[in-house]
Amino acid sequence: GTTEGITALQMDIKITGVTFEILKDALTQAKEARLNILGQMDAVISAPSEEMSPYAPRIIQVQIDPSQIGMLIGKGGETIRGLAEEFESQIDVNDEGQVLIYSSNGELGEALRDRITTMMKEVEVGDEFTGKVVKTTTFGAFIELAKGTDGLLHISNVSPGQRVENVDDVLSRGDEIQVRVVEVDRERGRIGLRLADDPSIAGKSADELAAATSGGGGQRSERSGGDGGGSDRPRHRRGGRDRD
Repeated sequence: GTTEGITALQMDIKITGVTFEILKDALTQAKEARLNILGQMDAVISAPSEEMSPYAPRIIQVQIDPSQIGMLIGKGGETIRGLAEEFESQIDVNDEGQVLIYSSNGELGEALRDRITTMMKEVEVGDEFTGKVVKTTTFGAFIELAKGTDGLLHISNVSPGQRVENVDDVLSRGDEIQVRVVEVDRERGRIGLRLADDPSIAGKSADELAAATSGGGGQRSERSGGDGGGSDRPRHRRGGRDRD
């Protein structure tokens, strides 16, 4: 009920002796109790919250290009299962690229949506990422920008202003570094990177970076032997925790 009244009333009486006066007193006491409870509630929150609690369960929808479904699922479903486990959510995707995230924690659900959006985003010159070193070679380091997408930080750019003979002296697998995309070769599937704090690119726009960068230093969008996307995806396109 509200302060204005109650919407329904049901009373089953299986004994005799309940008079109208007793019933009237009971309803009066019930009204007093209801108004007292409503007053206590109003003191804490006088109106419904306009925003949903970040901890409220929710369903979040993301639309991706159908051609990217394989990238989201990963080889044998590895990627989608990993995301579901990391963000404690369930993920469903259909053939039209509609992704549904079922999460009992709003913050984790939103974070998962952002991760998927970042994964599906086409890398452009000028983009900045917090990447992870996944492989070092004699000519540089491969930096994972998103699941299935790496860029190459050439050895000449590993430590700006200093000559580096061995990449492993500066970077190790698992290190997280801030990088900026300076080259994208879509035909060859290569992405060239520089450190975000490299003085030679500081303050430069994407157009200036594209004009200043030419030739090598690129990267394969998927590492050799990697688990990138493709047509090898399971029929059951779902990732999530085991249900009881």
